[in-house]
Order: sequence, then C-alpha cells, then structure tokens
Amino acid sequence: RRVAPRPGLVAPGKRRMAGMKKAKKPVKAMKPRPPRAAGRALAQQAAEEAARRARHLKVLSRPSGAERELEELVFGDSLNVEEDELLQRLAGVQRAAERKSLQKDSSDSEVENEAKSNFLSKKPAWVDEDDEAEENVDMTHRYRKDLMKSDAEKTLTKKKLKRRLEEQFQQAMGGVPAWADLQNRKKSKKTANDSDSDEDDDLLCRTGNFVSNSESLPRGILKLSTCLPANQERFADGKLATVQFHPSAQVVMTAGRDRSVSLFQVDAITNPRIQSIYLESFPIYKACFSVDGEQVIATGTHHKMFFVYDMMSGSIIPIQRVRGVEERFLKDFEVSPDGSFMLLTGTSGYLHLLSMKTKELISTMKVNGRCTASAFTQDSSKIYSYSKEGEVFIWDVRSRKCLHKFEDEGSLEGKCMALSKNNQYVACGSASGVVNLYTTDACLKETRPKPVKAIMNLVTSATCVTFNPTTEILAVASRETDEAVKLVHIPSYTVFSNFPVFRRKQIYLAQSMDFSPRSGFFSVANNKGKALLFRLKHYSDF
Repeated sequence: RRVAPRPGLVAPGKRRMAGMKKAKKPVKAMKPRPPRAAGRALAQQAAEEAARRARHLKVLSRPSGAERELEELVFGDSLNVEEDELLQRLAGVQRAAERKSLQKDSSDSEVENEAKSNFLSKKPAWVDEDDEAEENVDMTHRYRKDLMKSDAEKTLTKKKLKRRLEEQFQQAMGGVPAWADLQNRKKSKKTANDSDSDEDDDLLCRTGNFVSNSESLPRGILKLSTCLPANQERFADGKLATVQFHPSAQVVMTAGRDRSVSLFQVDAITNPRIQSIYLESFPIYKACFSVDGEQVIATGTHHKMFFVYDMMSGSIIPIQRVRGVEERFLKDFEVSPDGSFMLLTGTSGYLHLLSMKTKELISTMKVNGRCTASAFTQDSSKIYSYSKEGEVFIWDVRSRKCLHKFEDEGSLEGKCMALSKNNQYVACGSASGVVNLYTTDACLKETRPKPVKAIMNLVTSATCVTFNPTTEILAVASRETDEAVKLVHIPSYTVFSNFPVFRRKQIYLAQSMDFSPRSGFFSVANNKGKALLFRLKHYSDF
C-alpha cells in the first residue's frame, strides 16, 4: 500500500544522498587558536612587570640615608613607626610645649597662648603698588640745588634724598649728635652688667665672619681727589699764614698777611663763607682755635699784643700786654690739648706758660740758645722744645723742670717739630731738609737716639711738619721751593708716590698744613692766598 508523502518530509534514502552531497562541498579554513601555554606565559610576564614597578615605586618612596638620620635625631629610633603613632607623638610634644609656656608666663591668657602655639606666618592679604613705587624728587629746585653732587643728579628718590640730608646734617655737626644716637642712649640707661649680657646676646644672635679685613691705610698710592679751595669765596691778598680745621664742626679757618680771619663751611662743593673779621694794622703771623672751638687766637708779625676773637659773642678782645712777659714781639705760640695752657715762644730761648682762661703768666722756662719750635704732648703733661742748635728739651708742665734733653741726629739748625696724637712719634725738621722720626720712648731714655726713619725727600729747609689724627700720615713741607710737600706713610715710613701731582704746579710755596679732625680732608695754605683742599678717600668721615 503506497502512502503519499506529506509535504515537507523526505525519504530516508534521499536524506542520506542529500547529506553526501552536502559533505562534498569545500569547508572554509579556520584561524589557528593560540595554545593555552602561550597565554599563561603572557599573563606571567604582565604580573612580573607589575611587581617590578611596585618594587621601584617602593624604593623611590623610601627616605634617603640623610633623611633617616634626621628622623632618628628628631624622633629617636622610630623609622618603622606607623603614621598614626608618629602623629600622636607630635601632638604630645606640642602639648608639652604648651604646658611649659603656661608655667613660664602665668600672666598670659589662654587665648594668647593658643595664638602663640598655633602661630603661622601669613602673607599680607593686600599690597598697595603705590607703596612699592619709588617717587622721584626734582633736585633742580632752588632749595635742593645745594644737595646735588653732579649735574646728572637732576632727580633723586625719596630714600636717597633722605640719606643725603642725613649726611649733610652729620657733616655740619661733625658727626652724629648724642641725642640722635638711639643706640648709645639706650646703652647709657642700662647698667654695666646688662650691657655686657646684651652684647653677648647680640653676638650669639648673629652669624658671619667675625674676622674683618684691616682698615689701616695702605702704602704706595694715596686715594685722594682735589676739591675747590677751602677759601674759594674769598682768597687772601698775599700769603696765607694759617689754615686750620675746627675741632668739632665742619669748618675751616684761614688767616694771613691781609689782616683778616675768615671761616668757611667745608662741603667740598662750594665751601661757602661763614664770616670774616678784619684786624686793622695787624698782619697775622699765626692763628689758632681754642680746644673748645669757641675762640680764635691771633698773633701779629711785629706786635707785642695779640687778639682773641670770641665767636659766641662776636667780640674781638685785644690782649695789650701780659704782665711778666718782656718781649719785643710775640709771634709763635701753642695751645695745650686739654685747653688749660698757652705757650708763648719768646726770644733768647724763653718759653712763657700762660693760663688759657685768664691769659696771665704762670711760669717762664729757658732753653740753651734760641727756641724755634715747641709742642705739647697729647695729655698736656709735657712740653717738647726744639732749639736752633738742634737740641730737644722735654719739660714737665706741673713743676716746669727739664726732665730730659737729647740731640737731633745730624741737625745743624732746628726748624720745626711735631708730636703724634697717640704720643708714639716725634718728628724734627732741620734746615738741611731732613726730617728725623723718633719713637717717644727712645727720646725719653737716650741722649742721642737713633731715628726710626730719616725722611730726605725735601731738598730745602723743612719748615712745617704735622701728623694726621690717626698717626698714619706725616706731612712734611718747605716754604722755600714750589710743590715741596710730601705725605709719608707712617707704618712703612714710605712716601706716597702720587702726591703732589707730577709735573703740575698746584701747591706753589706751602705756608701751613692741617688735617681735619677725622682725616677726611687735608688742606695746604700757599703764598697765593689759597687754602688748597684735598679729599682723602680712605677716611669716610670729616
């Protein structure tokens, strides 16, 4: 019995034939899959790379040897302590410090202690740009023209102008006044023990090199500059006999044969004139300030009398005659450094000691021969007098007795002498031009001392010698030859090679010389009526 096949059904034989037909079709090639061993190798490499990076980061984050030593010094043996424990220790240290501060100062409130313990340096919340900007001041104004040092300084900042005004005030006052020196005022109020402890504290609070360079004057070349003459506003008619700096103010005095005494302010720019006085029919031989700087004493060339000019009252006092002094002329004189005595050099070797206060005679001394120069020691206890015969006599001021006498080596005729401010040297100048430099100890002990240096740079008679206040320079001069001025470096006993300027006539015949109180200036009075002024740059003050 045949059954008709249902639609969609296939007979078994045909089904096998269809499968065989399908198997005969070409199969597409499949991509080869990586084996399992290769995948495990890649995973292992990645893990090793990650471990290596972790070890590298750990090494980098580990503190160095120096850091570990610092931590050991600060925290002790706590390098492996965990972070929480370290923070607890720091908090404990801070609390201990707070307890100590509370015990030390019970008067402080809790709020102040908390503010001190939690003090942190804070930046300013707001800054004004106008405060930092420097405002320039016009220096061409008529009130500020005198403060200009050069034409290029047409404008200055306020800070520089303030410093310039302070410098001008200090120069006019001869230094910083006591009332303006706050440091000294504070120190004077404290006891000696407090001042010592403060100095120790200051020393311990500062760091740096405490071995400073030497400030002594170097030899060879002297750093100086030529300024306008000190008497630029009024030159003398004829010889200028004297130039001298005021002992405390920034003032210089000139006096000469034109019978006038003039005072000038020293500013190295214009040197304005302060005052001039005229002594009728009295050509001035020598003028000198008193030690306090309030009087000027002037002697004439051919007069028995002398004048005293009182600058405080403005009066001129003539001293017509000193009782007990029988001299035809009174020319040369010296004032003692303590301001108590005045020594008049008379004829025939007489020395008249006067009271500076009353101008009366105290005593008279006599040297062998004629006295050509004399000088007081710095303590005013002794007088050195130099005779024309080349002998030096040393007198005691109190007893007026001769303590010692010595001969100036090689001197045929004594001319001038000077004593150093530190009482270490004696300089004697003779008619041959030789200036012998002795130590004071040798002069007091020996009758024929050997000079430490014989200065032979002058070819004519030495007529003027003077030391600077620091005893680093000895100035020697002769009024018989042009440009005959030499400056000697005392520690090395050598002459400065750059003074006077070679082949340039500037000084002419030197009549008188002087240094300012702190050696900042050097002045030479010449026969042309000028007081030449030089600025010594090694010294910063007047």
